[in-house]
Amino acid sequence: MPDTHAARHVPVLLREVERVLELRPGLIVLDGTVGAAGHSKMIADRIGPEGRLIGLDRDPMMLAFATQALVEMQNVTLKQASYVELPEVLSGLGVAGVDRVLLDLGLSSDQLADESRGFGFRVDGPLDLRFDTRRGQSAAEFIRTAGEVELERVLREYGEDPASGRIARFLAARAASAPITTGVELAEAVAECMNVQRREAGDKHPATRVFQALRIAVNDELGHVARGLEESVFRSLKPGGLAAVITFHSLEDRIVKQEFRRTERWENLTSKPIVATHQEQRFNPRSRSAKLRVARKIG
Repeated sequence: MPDTHAARHVPVLLREVERVLELRPGLIVLDGTVGAAGHSKMIADRIGPEGRLIGLDRDPMMLAFATQALVEMQNVTLKQASYVELPEVLSGLGVAGVDRVLLDLGLSSDQLADESRGFGFRVDGPLDLRFDTRRGQSAAEFIRTAGEVELERVLREYGEDPASGRIARFLAARAASAPITTGVELAEAVAECMNVQRREAGDKHPATRVFQALRIAVNDELGHVARGLEESVFRSLKPGGLAAVITFHSLEDRIVKQEFRRTERWENLTSKPIVATHQEQRFNPRSRSAKLRVARKIG
């Protein structure tokens, strides 16, 4: 595990999250994707010692970063769990419900830099891509066992890749003769498939959508968003409580938008998503694709 002092992730839409969550002393707040605690530090400070922050993350590496960042905060409880497990977590803590929920569904810069799970194109470590390596199968195992039809479906649905069929055929054939085991090998295989030998500075890597699709698949990310909002978050949020969700691609945003439009459950407070200012986008390029949606639970 990397040095917890080296966290490099910069939280997106920090001021906007502070504003829309209407934070004040004494609130119970759930950060369901605590990450490196960029949002959580601000939240814990705003709710004060009389409030309580509960932070969850599936990734033990990110939980270690959060623990280091929040070590001086006395009003914080951190757990390795998914926000889908929120009702069980709250029951174990003796908490009846929460006043606010924040979900930041983006991949952390620290995860991209983690060589042990192959998140990056230049990473020569194992092609894993799981947030919690205790559960499910790795991306390398998925490529090896899925077959062309399933690979094509995943690349098309989760990566929205127009070359999904071509890439799936290539990867399935490659896996049969020489299994793909690292992030570098996957990136090189996709580049070879797409006949991309050289790229200009700033060009999008041809494997970008492939990595996204495989990561979504092995972590069941879309299932987590759908179940988490419809069941766990709604059930655990007090009537009148606020839920804020930051997404980074259209598939997640569509799920959040559709859930928050259920008028029998939510008062949708963002008819259009909140996006980063031009200043933030220049300072933190990751924020360019971030969309924040907020709703209040009807009760």
